[in-house]
Amino acid sequence: MTDNEIKKVVESEIGKTKEMIVDYKEQTRPIAPDDAIGRISRMDAINNKSVVEAALRHTEERLKKLELVFSKIGSDEFGMCIRCKNPIPLGRIMVMPSSLHCVNCAS
Repeated sequence: MTDNEIKKVVESEIGKTKEMIVDYKEQTRPIAPDDAIGRISRMDAINNKSVVEAALRHTEERLKKLELVFSKIGSDEFGMCIRCKNPIPLGRIMVMPSSLHCVNCAS
């Protein structure tokens, strides 16, 4: 697989991740206290907001990793585990482009 093909895969993942971030940010807007929803529904909405905020943080971290991987494509550092410095198999990179660790170091 060429660097251009890998770039396309990572770029695609970056685009999808950015779209998810926009969606999560929309879902984490404050819940107005004057909304006409019941007490239980408000508690449920606050709980759901917390879950979405956690997903947002996770997705933002994934975006940072994807952008780091993208910046390394074509360099000697691309595809190398940041912990043990061994190569990350291409299959793992294609399935999990945000992965910065080999299978052994990721577990």
